[in-house]
Amino acid sequence: MHKPELLAPAGNPEKLKTALLYGADAVYAGGRNFSLRQYADNFSVEELADGVSYAHSLGKKVYVTANIFPKNSDFKEAEEYFVKLKEMSVDAVLVTDVGFLNLIKKVAPDLDVHISTQANTLNKYAARFWAEQGAKRVVLARELSIDDVREIAEYNPGLELECFVHGAMCVSYSGRCLLSNYLSGRDANRGECVQACRWKYKLTEVSRDPENALEIEEDERGAYILNSKDLNLIGRLDELQNAGVCSFKIEGRMKSVYYLATVVNAYRRALDGFPTETAAEELTKINHRAYTEAYFDGDNSRTLNYGSGQETGEYDFIGVVEAFDKDTASVEMRNRFKKGDELEVLSPSDSFLKKFTVGYVTDEEGNEVEDAKIVQQRLFVKTPFKLYPGDILRRR
Repeated sequence: MHKPELLAPAGNPEKLKTALLYGADAVYAGGRNFSLRQYADNFSVEELADGVSYAHSLGKKVYVTANIFPKNSDFKEAEEYFVKLKEMSVDAVLVTDVGFLNLIKKVAPDLDVHISTQANTLNKYAARFWAEQGAKRVVLARELSIDDVREIAEYNPGLELECFVHGAMCVSYSGRCLLSNYLSGRDANRGECVQACRWKYKLTEVSRDPENALEIEEDERGAYILNSKDLNLIGRLDELQNAGVCSFKIEGRMKSVYYLATVVNAYRRALDGFPTETAAEELTKINHRAYTEAYFDGDNSRTLNYGSGQETGEYDFIGVVEAFDKDTASVEMRNRFKKGDELEVLSPSDSFLKKFTVGYVTDEEGNEVEDAKIVQQRLFVKTPFKLYPGDILRRR
């Protein structure tokens, strides 16, 4: 049995490189149009081409999202876009709409197509339909149990199946939501979601007696009535693989570089045999909502996060290593730190989890810095062991 693909989000070129450095086998990215994350930085056509070339140089893949629900006016531009994606050797394009699928078959027939989770594929017959239309892979809906997934795989032996294993979930079926559109005029199904489900609400019942409205204000345990918990299946990866899933997908094109590096590193290590408990502990070191395994074991009425918005991670992102020479790391500072702080290393290398106490630090002019306060300042930090470009320094 082949080891499953680890698939990570790439919200911009920096995040693409970070995801690949920390162990992703493939990334998914959006262009400036047709993607369901219009408020991510996203990629120009030129940036996508560069990203594809970079990934391919490492033997890795890039999938491009074009998973909006398109209108008639979208198709002329989409035709040109799909041809460009084929010319730059994108490994696949993700779509939701059958019109886009048919367009790709017409103008770029050799371009592999993956069906987005937005298509809400919940059963083996729908999966087979997509396969019969020429799709190479289906990204299954998040609302399925492991038994559902296994049955879909057994019924469709030639079809690749991809499942989300980590990240934000939606109170609506796999993201098909009208709440953002209703409250803000920004259409989630066109990539403009404002995440209105994460807002803090006060319920008011006015339909029967508008003059004497009944206000139902949530207390500290029930403020976030539509706020889903975050998915976390790091302890169930073997079961997913045995059920026939070939790609494990991490959500988060709008998350930070630190979040991305931490999560990708944790799942990479779990897949490579690192102790699951240690890998899982990494996922507490980032900002996250309460975790859930969602519908993995069947129906679950406890996927909403009533208590709060996000839980603060146990560590702060202090800086990223740009270079290393002898005993000194060149670090781009991200959060304040000072002499005497203990820093821990997040790394895809053997520097992972090593710690050191900050001692001698200088700026680019050679001046000693005892309290680093300037965000993105380049600093030179002496360390007792080797660090590597891309390593992240963090502090509890």
